[in-house]
Amino acid sequence: MFARAFGETTCGIEGIKITVEVDVANGLPAFDIVGLPAMSVREARERVKSALRNSDFPFPMTHITVNLAPADMKKDGSGLDLPIAVGILVCSHFLEQAQVEGKIFVGELSLDGQIRKVSGVLPMILEAKKAGFREIYIPEANIAEGKLVSDIDVYTPRTLKELANHLLGKQKLVPVPKENILANLEKEYDVDFADVKGQPVARRALEIAAAGGHSLLMIGAPGCGKTMLARRLVTILPPMTEEEALEVTKIYSVVNMLPNGDKIIVERPFRSPHHSISSSALLGGGTIPRPGEVTLSHNGVLFLDELPEFERSTLEMLRQPLEDGEVNISRVRANMTFPSKFILCAAQNPCPCGYLGDKYHRCTCKQKEIDNYRRRISGPLLDRIDMQINLVRVEFDELKNKAPGECSHAIRQRVILARKLQLDRYVGRHIFCNAQMTRREVVQFCQLEPAAQNILEKYFASLHLSARSHDRILKVSRTIADLDRSELIKAQHIAEAIQLRTSING
Repeated sequence: MFARAFGETTCGIEGIKITVEVDVANGLPAFDIVGLPAMSVREARERVKSALRNSDFPFPMTHITVNLAPADMKKDGSGLDLPIAVGILVCSHFLEQAQVEGKIFVGELSLDGQIRKVSGVLPMILEAKKAGFREIYIPEANIAEGKLVSDIDVYTPRTLKELANHLLGKQKLVPVPKENILANLEKEYDVDFADVKGQPVARRALEIAAAGGHSLLMIGAPGCGKTMLARRLVTILPPMTEEEALEVTKIYSVVNMLPNGDKIIVERPFRSPHHSISSSALLGGGTIPRPGEVTLSHNGVLFLDELPEFERSTLEMLRQPLEDGEVNISRVRANMTFPSKFILCAAQNPCPCGYLGDKYHRCTCKQKEIDNYRRRISGPLLDRIDMQINLVRVEFDELKNKAPGECSHAIRQRVILARKLQLDRYVGRHIFCNAQMTRREVVQFCQLEPAAQNILEKYFASLHLSARSHDRILKVSRTIADLDRSELIKAQHIAEAIQLRTSING
């Protein structure tokens, strides 16, 4: 007897349809799963066998062969338990083949027949919808993800027996209701720029970074507010669009990091990995590649505190995502591309002891130690960071001032207006902020007035800037002009962009 059911697994951050073929033939009792199953899939034999028996379903004591197609792709995860069990029920004549056609089944089975939560359900539902399936059955614990996708019926049976009764028409389940995603995209934050005292240059740089999606490096003595400022960057970023929110939710669904009870992630990610992180954890990797921190920061902020303390080889791997907005990972059986459009916000001390240039503390570092400390960050990586600024110590008079600074909401409104100008400017180009411009867009949209052109020409020669630095200065000046609601890049815009990029050299 032959039966066919459909399941889903994930490859990278995308859902992949799996055809589960079940053949029950005469012979000695055996249960074989073929089609490059990972260990978690091979172990489905014992889970499915016990789940069927403990749910009062017959289990064929013959030779069972399960083929997972396509056979040349590695299958991982426990979500294929449910379609395997459904296929065996069809072969046992408990269900008819017509009753499972046009349906996708996803779920892990417990030994007593309960359907347990699995990771990556959202991309699976999106793939099922794209493939034209009418219904998908997922664990009840994944119901929040099931509410996000329209135009496909999502059912959440709690047990294998409940699923079978629904397919037989004995006890019909009700599809989960859909959520209005756009109604949930506003987010309140626990931190605010009003808490920050002083640091006008850093506040301005962070506003520009948020408005144009630019990367930023802050250098300053311990306690001057680098981390405090960085953690407030997400509070001035514009709200995510529906497309961005689904992208981020899909990524976190695959890595099983969705917050409990959250239907969709509405807060832009803020990731702050420790400097001991490995290259595979930062960029992504594994036998079956999984997203790393740069992908978990997609559409948000990646904050690298104590930048020189990271392994240099690890930092060098940031070049491609900073330049291209994606990470390509190749393995023997998989070649995957993960999105990584994030704002890099980095912070470091000026020297190993932290007090070089401080007027109140004496630096105890030797020049060789300072040079070695700075060499931990390569020139090519620094060249890809749009703004590089020095922070100064906050004075007591600023700290004792009880008046709150400008709040995040006020800054955010200016950022939203600047981003709207950019979205209108780049319509149809798949560019969402100035930092994503290619050389062609820089030439087309970064028009300078004569005085601005003269300033750029003068500093390009005197500072020996690279061609990449030239373009990144133009991108930052384009954002500054957008904040001023100016179509033409003026002298003050280009001068501020140059100062924000070169201030650490001054």
